[in-house]
Amino acid sequence: MLGFTRFTLARQFLLVSFLILLVGMVVIGLWVGRQIETGVINRTAGVTALYVDSFIAPYVQGLGDGGLSDGHLRALDSLLSDTPLGQRIVAFKIWNPDGRVLYSNNPSLIGRKFPVLANLAAAFAGDVRAKISTLDEPENEYERQRWSRLIETYAPVRTGQMGSIVAVAEFYQTTDELQHEVRAAQWRSWLVVVVATLAMYLLLAGLVGRASRTISAQQVELRGKVGQLQALLAQNQHLHTRVRRAAARATALNERFLRRISADLHDGPAQDVSLALLRLDALTTDSRSPGQEAGNGEAVSKDFKTLHSALQSALNELQAIAAGLRLPELEHLSPAATAYRAMHDYERKTGHAVVLALQDLPGSAPLPVKITLYRVLQESLANGFRHAAGSGQRVEIAHIAGQLAIQVSDDGPGFDPRAISGETHLGLTAMRERVEILGGTFSIDSETGRGTAVRACLPLFIAEEDGE
Repeated sequence: MLGFTRFTLARQFLLVSFLILLVGMVVIGLWVGRQIETGVINRTAGVTALYVDSFIAPYVQGLGDGGLSDGHLRALDSLLSDTPLGQRIVAFKIWNPDGRVLYSNNPSLIGRKFPVLANLAAAFAGDVRAKISTLDEPENEYERQRWSRLIETYAPVRTGQMGSIVAVAEFYQTTDELQHEVRAAQWRSWLVVVVATLAMYLLLAGLVGRASRTISAQQVELRGKVGQLQALLAQNQHLHTRVRRAAARATALNERFLRRISADLHDGPAQDVSLALLRLDALTTDSRSPGQEAGNGEAVSKDFKTLHSALQSALNELQAIAAGLRLPELEHLSPAATAYRAMHDYERKTGHAVVLALQDLPGSAPLPVKITLYRVLQESLANGFRHAAGSGQRVEIAHIAGQLAIQVSDDGPGFDPRAISGETHLGLTAMRERVEILGGTFSIDSETGRGTAVRACLPLFIAEEDGE
C-alpha cells in the first residue's frame, strides 16, 4: 500500500483500471466459454436426438408392457453396429416410464430397473436434456470402465409425429469432438475479449496520460502563480505593517505637534495679549487723572473697556484652544489610568458625573493606542455634553480577544447617523480616522429619540519599530 501511494494519481488509476479490466476479462471469458460449451452441447444433443429419433421411433411404436420383441432388439443391434449412428454413439439405452431399461447395447442392463432421476423425468415430460456426465450414476457401471466423461443426452420417443411419449432414448457420445469444437470457439472468444480489453485499456491509458500531462502542466503553472501570489501577499503584508507603523508614529508625532502648538500659543500670542491687557489697565488709570477733561476721559475710558473686553475674550479663547490641543502625559499610564484621566478632565470642565465600567484591562498598551483612547473618550463625552446635556452618560471598556472594546453612550435625543457629513461633524470624522488608522473599527449606533452609542475597537499590539 505504501508503494502504491508513491505513484502519481495517473499511474494509480492506470494500475487499478488494469486490474479491474483484467478481472473483468477473465470473468467475461469464463462466462462466454461456459455459454459456448453449453450451446455446443445443446446443439450437438439436439441434432443427435433428432437423428436417433428418426431411426429409433419406428421400432418402439408398438411398445407394450412386455417390452421390445426379439426382432426389434436385433434390429436395434444391427442399427447401432452397421450404420454411421453407431460410430457417433458409444452407449445407448431405451427407458420405459417406470425406470426399466428396455434396450441397451450392454445386454446385461436390459430389464433392470433404476431410479428415475431428474433428467430422465424431464425427458418423459417432453424435454431434451443433455450434459457432460462424470458417469457416477448406478446405470453407468459399464461406461465407467472405458471413459471418464461422456456427453449424456435424454430424448423422448413419441408414437406418431406428435403422439404421446412411450419411451426415452438415452445415448452417450465421446467429448473429443465436442472439446475440440468448444476449445476452438473459446479461443476465438478469448481472442475477441483480450483484443477488446487491450483496446479499451490502451484508449483509457492514452486519455489518462493526456489528462495527466495537462494536469501536470497546470499544476506547474498553478504553483508558479501561487508562488507569485504568496510573494505579493508577503509584500502586501510588509507594506501593510509599514503603513501601520507609520500611522502609529504619525499619531504620536501629531500629538507632539499639537503640544508644541499649544505651548507656542500659550507663550506667544497669549503673553502678548496679557501684556496688552496690562497696558490697557495702566492707560485706563492714567485717563482718569485730574488733568483730563471729564467728557473726553469718559469716552476714552469706554473705548478702553471695549478693547479690554475683546482682548480678554481673545485671551480666554487662546487659553481654551491651547488647553484642548495639549494632551496630558500618557506614556507611563495604563489604559485604565488613561480612561480615568479622560473622565476626570471631562468632569472637572463640565461638572457632570459619568459612569465608568472597566473589565479585564491590560496593564500596558502602546502609546498610540492610549492617545486614541483618550481622544475618543474626550470627543465622545464632549459631544454627549453638547448635544445631550450629559444625560445618562456611561463609558464601558473591556479587553476582548487582544483588543480594547470601547463604548460611550448617553440617553440624549439621538440622531440619524446616515444624515451626518464629514464637513459638519469633524469630531466624528476625526475619531473614525484615528481608530481606523491603527487598524481598529469604529461605529455609531443612534436613533432619533433613543440616545447614542459610540463604539470603537483598538488593537493592543502595534509594531512601533521598523524591521528593515
